[in-house]
Amino acid sequence: MSAVEVYSAPEGGSGRREREERRSRRFETRIAVCAGGGEVCDGWVLGVVGAALPLARDDLELTPLWVGLIGSASLIGLFFGGLVFGWLTDKVGRQKMYLIDLLVFLVGSLLQLLVQDPAQLFAVRLVMGAAVGADYAIAGALVAEFATPARRGRLLASLIVFWYVGYTLATGFGIAMASLTDSASAWRWILASSALPSLLVLLVRLGTPESPSWLVSKGRLAEAEAISRRWLGRGLERPAPDGVPVRTRHATLFSPFYLRRTLFTSLFWLCQVTPFFAISTFAPQVLSQLGAPGNGLGELLLNVFLLLGCVTGVVVINRVGRRALLIWPFCVTAAALLVLGLWPQANQGVIALCFGVFALFHAGSSVLQAVYPSEVFPTEIRATGIGFAAAVSRIGAAFGTFLVPLGLQAWGVGAVMLLGCAVSAAGALVSAAWAPETGGLELAEASRPQPSGRIPVPDPRPLPESRTFDDQETHVPASVHLGVSDRRSPRQDR
Repeated sequence: MSAVEVYSAPEGGSGRREREERRSRRFETRIAVCAGGGEVCDGWVLGVVGAALPLARDDLELTPLWVGLIGSASLIGLFFGGLVFGWLTDKVGRQKMYLIDLLVFLVGSLLQLLVQDPAQLFAVRLVMGAAVGADYAIAGALVAEFATPARRGRLLASLIVFWYVGYTLATGFGIAMASLTDSASAWRWILASSALPSLLVLLVRLGTPESPSWLVSKGRLAEAEAISRRWLGRGLERPAPDGVPVRTRHATLFSPFYLRRTLFTSLFWLCQVTPFFAISTFAPQVLSQLGAPGNGLGELLLNVFLLLGCVTGVVVINRVGRRALLIWPFCVTAAALLVLGLWPQANQGVIALCFGVFALFHAGSSVLQAVYPSEVFPTEIRATGIGFAAAVSRIGAAFGTFLVPLGLQAWGVGAVMLLGCAVSAAGALVSAAWAPETGGLELAEASRPQPSGRIPVPDPRPLPESRTFDDQETHVPASVHLGVSDRRSPRQDR
């Protein structure tokens, strides 16, 4: 594997070490918040379309075909954005792409005020979706490369909390705007509202440093040294010698070393988001056919439950482990959708219970969308792998979103719920077969290439002084590196 950074511990007494550790933790938190701000924008961009589409339907005289296309445009764009910009992030660096994608959010948000026909709106939403795909890859890579193992799981998982915050705020704003105004152009302002969080996050992200992990992988050791000393108060000791080379290209994802990881991250993510976006994008129509009141309360409560479930996932990820947090929620969400599919005329109490259970368990496990892809690929293809998994996931999401309005009209809500149940059941099978337990592993160890594609199992014994960094063993003191943790037992990340 390629050269990876190793950082020397700061000299001095325990007081100085404690100050440096606090400084490092504050910086890790700052990186996670800046990355999470982009996730707020992502959730906002995708969340406002559900409230805006019913209003735009009349103003732009949208056919069911155009409603499906516009509703899925961002997801289609995310597919191409994940493929192209994930790879580009690994080639040109995290920091540049970190700012460019926010500029696209900002400009695209404002352009939605000016569109005059369905084709223009579809095109703008497509480009904004590409920026969302880029941000998924950038945010996960940066947080994973700066965080210690003891904090990595929760910091990565918190990115999805930020996403749901943005999604829930966007939904609430859209419902409020739709109910408070009769203006034919209200949908334009609902869609353009994503400009505000995009501008705020862009300003906050200014000055974010490049990842030293990425700089070292490109041989730019002096820059990595300067960033480490300035932001974490410790110096770059030396890179480990090269081992098995990792080339930054999509073909590497399908090599024997990474094929299983590529399939796993792509398929579990696809199975999570397909029923979610299919239901949530057209929540008013779905809930209406299930007999829920049409005042927007059901849709808003659904998003509140999603946010609560996501926060719960962050809290329990180290306690229950990644694998269990993925498999069992798939089973529960499949059961909830099965009840709705077989009993679409149930009373409102049963409907509310099923949707609440679906939302809580889906969101709780969805935090792993930011965790697994960021952990199982090495620095050279980390953003590429995240972007590819995000892209594949959106194939199902876009397909499901496109079919929902047609399916509701042709087959009824029961059949749509049963299809969602089948997708969740497939996700449970994929996860049971391939989901690794990466909690407690160093980032280098979790991403270490294996001919079988498997992930090493955490050793319950304390880590020895001899540390492994991306396949290269180097003897260093405790608390010495960036992108992997200070020395501690793997069980502390569970």
